[in-house]
Amino acid sequence: MSNTEIETFDSVWDAIADTPAEAANLKLRSELMEQIGAIIEERGWTQREAAAHCGVTQPRMNDLLRGRISRFSLDALVNIAATLGLCVQVRLDAA
Repeated sequence: MSNTEIETFDSVWDAIADTPAEAANLKLRSELMEQIGAIIEERGWTQREAAAHCGVTQPRMNDLLRGRISRFSLDALVNIAATLGLCVQVRLDAA
């Protein structure tokens, strides 16, 4: 039998990130992308319409809606949310 130890993580971001700070950043970007995508779906926009409303190109909007997290910074996502009339709030909790 093998004595392989199984490592567990609180989230997928903790599993793939090198540091807790990187995991937190990935988690925030993921949440923003998900919420922006939900707003676009709720409004019934095509990618082209969403891109026009958000001031980005259609390929960039495709990246966002497909969850290509590495292509977006927190700043970029906050800016996109703001163009949609959304207010981004940050809450700090103890780790």
